[in-house]
Amino acid sequence: MPERARVTSVEALEAFRTSLVLYVSKARPTLEEVSAEVLRTRLWLENEQRMRWENEVRRRSKQLEQAKQALSSSRMSLLGEAGSAEQMAVRKAKRALEEAEAKLKMVKYWTREFDSRTEPLVKQLQKLHTFLANDLLQANAHLVQVIQTLAAYAEIAAPAVATPTVGERAGAEMTNDQSPMTSE
Repeated sequence: MPERARVTSVEALEAFRTSLVLYVSKARPTLEEVSAEVLRTRLWLENEQRMRWENEVRRRSKQLEQAKQALSSSRMSLLGEAGSAEQMAVRKAKRALEEAEAKLKMVKYWTREFDSRTEPLVKQLQKLHTFLANDLLQANAHLVQVIQTLAAYAEIAAPAVATPTVGERAGAEMTNDQSPMTSE
């Protein structure tokens, strides 16, 4: 029997604990960044994009009205015949306005849909964040205790077992082979 306990995995546990700490230190900021990005996207959609396309609709509506006025003026000046340039300007302004209205409609749609689409994923992120913040920190503390316990155990010498000498073994064999003799 060996003279001390053979604990060889303390270094492996320490390496695993180090990797776990490194993982937590990288994963937590990444999860916080993703959560912040979801919030920024919601605000961008609700505020910036909505305002942008509402303003574009107003601006393009004014451009359409101006093009229509130019067409009307052209018709009056040419006695009923409209200029082709003015007609093309009106069509172009209409297409631009329709595009802006379609984009505003999409922004409004995604503003309504954003939370329902992202909420399940955000909940998973929150669970993972909680796991990293609580469970893995507890696991790290437990690993520290295990490593300390195994290191202390490895330092303890195994109790020495007395091994019989050759002479003692022979005497023991003879004692075991001899049986009490009975007289007849």
